[in-house]
Amino acid sequence: MKSICVFCGSNAGNQPIFRAEAEKLGRLLAARGIQLVYGGGNVGLMGAVADACLAAGGTVIGIIPQALVGKEVAGRPVDHRALTRLEIVDSMHTRKARMAELADGFIAMPGGFGTFEEYCEVLTWGQLGFHVKPVGLLNVGGFYDPLLAMFDQAVAAGFLREQNRAMALCDSDSEALLGAMASYRPEAVSKWLKEERQL
Repeated sequence: MKSICVFCGSNAGNQPIFRAEAEKLGRLLAARGIQLVYGGGNVGLMGAVADACLAAGGTVIGIIPQALVGKEVAGRPVDHRALTRLEIVDSMHTRKARMAELADGFIAMPGGFGTFEEYCEVLTWGQLGFHVKPVGLLNVGGFYDPLLAMFDQAVAAGFLREQNRAMALCDSDSEALLGAMASYRPEAVSKWLKEERQL
C-alpha cells in the first residue's frame, strides 16, 4: 500500500490515548513511506495524525470541501495550511470520492458521525465490489467494541454474511492493523451479487 486514507474525529476526544495513537499512526505511515490521505482538517485527531506524519517527513494530502475553508474552531483554522497538498472540492460527496480514489486502503480511528459514515460507506463499497481495498478499524482503547458487537449482531440476525463481516479488519495496534491490511485478500463479489440478486 502506497497511500492510506484515515478517517478520524475533528475533535480530540476526552482521553489522551486518542491523540497519542493518532500521532503514532502518523509517524508510522511516514516511516513506512505510505502517503496519508485525509479530510484536510487542522483540528482534533485529524490535525494530530497529519502533523505527526509531516513532522516525521511523510507526505500528506488533504481533501476539504470549499464550505469548510476559512472556518475556525477555538481560534484555529479548520483547513490545514501546511500540508504536502491541500485539494479544495465542491462538496462532502466529492471529498469522499476523491479520498477513496487516492487511497489504497482505509483506516478509521475514533470519531463521531462523520467518521462512522465514511467508514461504513467504504465498507459497503467493498461489499458491493466497487473497490477491493482493505478497510481497517484502529480500535483505540476499545472505542469500537460496541460497533463490532453490532456487526456480529447483524450476522446473527441474518442481515450480514460472515464473509462480509470479515472485511471489517480490526486491531488496537496500528502496526498489526497495517500488517492485516497488507495481507488482505477480498472475496470475489460478482458471484455473491448473482446469487443474492442484490443488484
